[in-house]
Amino acid sequence: MYVEQLYTGCLAQGAYYIESNGEVAIIDPLREVEPYIKKAAERNAKIKYIFETHFHADFVSGHLTLSKATGAPIIFGPNANPEFDAVIAQDDQVFPLGDVTLTALHTPGHTMESTTYLLKDSEGKEHAIFTGDTLFLGDVGRPDLAQKAADMTQEQLAGILFDSLRDKIMPLPDTVVVYPAHGAGSACGKNMMKETIDTLGNQKKMNYALRENMTREEFISEVTDGLLPPPSYFPLNVKMNKEGYDDIQEIIERGTIALNPDKFELIANESGAVILDVRHQSEFVKGHIPRSIFIGLDGGFAPWVGALIADVEQPILLVCPEGREEEAVTRLSRVGFDKTLGYLEGGFDSWKASGKEVDNLRSIPAEEFESIVLKDHPPVFDVRKESEYESKHIAKAALTPLDFLNDHLAEFPSEETFYVHCAGGYRSVIAASILKSRGIHNLVDVAGGFGKIKLTQIPLEEGIESATS
Repeated sequence: MYVEQLYTGCLAQGAYYIESNGEVAIIDPLREVEPYIKKAAERNAKIKYIFETHFHADFVSGHLTLSKATGAPIIFGPNANPEFDAVIAQDDQVFPLGDVTLTALHTPGHTMESTTYLLKDSEGKEHAIFTGDTLFLGDVGRPDLAQKAADMTQEQLAGILFDSLRDKIMPLPDTVVVYPAHGAGSACGKNMMKETIDTLGNQKKMNYALRENMTREEFISEVTDGLLPPPSYFPLNVKMNKEGYDDIQEIIERGTIALNPDKFELIANESGAVILDVRHQSEFVKGHIPRSIFIGLDGGFAPWVGALIADVEQPILLVCPEGREEEAVTRLSRVGFDKTLGYLEGGFDSWKASGKEVDNLRSIPAEEFESIVLKDHPPVFDVRKESEYESKHIAKAALTPLDFLNDHLAEFPSEETFYVHCAGGYRSVIAASILKSRGIHNLVDVAGGFGKIKLTQIPLEEGIESATS
């Protein structure tokens, strides 16, 4: 028996490759499926099953493409109703795989079709569970994403999740390995550990939602407390996972068309495309196409695109580092953004050389920012998450989290110069690019973010009392 977690940090997502005696099962594959096919071929094995733990909201799964390429059936748990051919497993249905088995344990609550797959070894011993979004390390799946489709409240779904955990998962041996679909950084939960693999026994000790003496009412209260609104693109990804989508190779071919500056500008004007600059933030600061949006490939790229652009039907034109065009298109497609129309040939240098209009972003080091704050007390906007802000922030700084920046646009001064920072400099440049695209140019980015600011003499405080938003 061979089990491998294929973890993608950008999405904080775990897919799984399970092999026994030449037969392979893939659980929750990413949209680009070639790595799974290649791995099976290298190991002289054949993909027999494609298991989905539920209809994912935060990424587009590769189940359809992988099934088409391999002939392997797609398997969902009870209550799933995809608009394509799939096996809808019954609760406790067993799927033989070489010398081992996978059993479908229906564990609704995150969604009503959510299913955990129990792996038993050749001797019938419980070895591991692949929990999808039912059980994370340190947390459980949020119960608010499926409430509209299921016509249930989040409290009702949380109660169902409580039963699933206690009836199906907690009775399993403590030695069972837990393989979740996501880790820290995913918006599918709120309190995940940085580790991506653990034992069930340790989770019973560490995970607040698995407390032995926890009541149903306590569980519902704690699981639903502090849930932030889910990103706008989530239901669009669910729709694609349920109804189907174009093959990723078609998306890549369409999206990696090289466009000279004139053609790039023409298509941008005619299509209403968002110009998405995916270079490093330091390059964007020095110069960029006016009204372009920065979301760098070297940060949490795909989730930020989903959260901030939101509409998967939005046409996109790319400004990329040389050689990373296909990577950008692929990572956009992971979260359902399939309308990339091409990229700027020669990158930003070709745009600048063509004599077309350019823009830049004023960015200053923390030391210069320190002298300005201590002397003039200007407006400061912190675009980190609320939990980061509450831990410690600049006194009198306003909290305007990047996730919900579009909801705060009216709060930024129209004429007075204001300053924007995040933790390390990535999110603040994203925020600044969005503000500039909305015609707000009286802003300054603080390079290095709070990591550099806290080394200065700028007064800091804790809590959220001083937020003006």
